[in-house]
Amino acid sequence: MERNLSDPTLDEMREQLAADLPHHAGFDGWTVEALERAAATNAIDPAIARLAFPGGAIDMIDAWFASIDTKMLADLSQEKLAALKIRARITALVEARLDLVAADIEALRRALAILALPQNLLRAAKLNWRAADAMWRAAGDTATDLNHYSKRAILGSVYVATIMAMLVDESEDHTDTRAFLGRRIEGIMRFEKTKARFSRSASERISLARFVGRLRYPAL
Repeated sequence: MERNLSDPTLDEMREQLAADLPHHAGFDGWTVEALERAAATNAIDPAIARLAFPGGAIDMIDAWFASIDTKMLADLSQEKLAALKIRARITALVEARLDLVAADIEALRRALAILALPQNLLRAAKLNWRAADAMWRAAGDTATDLNHYSKRAILGSVYVATIMAMLVDESEDHTDTRAFLGRRIEGIMRFEKTKARFSRSASERISLARFVGRLRYPAL
């Protein structure tokens, strides 16, 4: 179904405003003023725009992060990622997100301050999980067992740590942040290799135990 841009739904309006909100939030904070400025830029009635974000600031931040997911996937097509090894895919995906949020660094600072409030910690955790999940899925991960959760938890923690490093990074083109990310990605890959070796050895031990058991108690 094609969008009717002259009469967008609230979901469509939220997506449309999400791209402009951080530009204004960097100056006005994640406030009604920022929302009204974004609405004016997009020729949307401010009163209707407010209906698209009933939760206020936290909903605006959520929409911005969702737009980052969309742009990340648009910038890194499946064809581009398929040509890379898994480590390079994850690195490229995280760096793409960093480049996108770095364009509105002050809005990001203000967003993180809001997400750090006690009442928003659960929502913050969900947004972090969503980002990690989007990256792993784009990288081609299809795990459905415990690996599904461990991979996303680890990448989520790496992403947050890298964001915090970027906020204090004064190097050109965030060179120090990229180096920091490289070291953390290397840590993830070492962990995955160790886990894989452990899983294989555990499987071999189980198979050996079954073999010995069959020798002692052969089937009749």
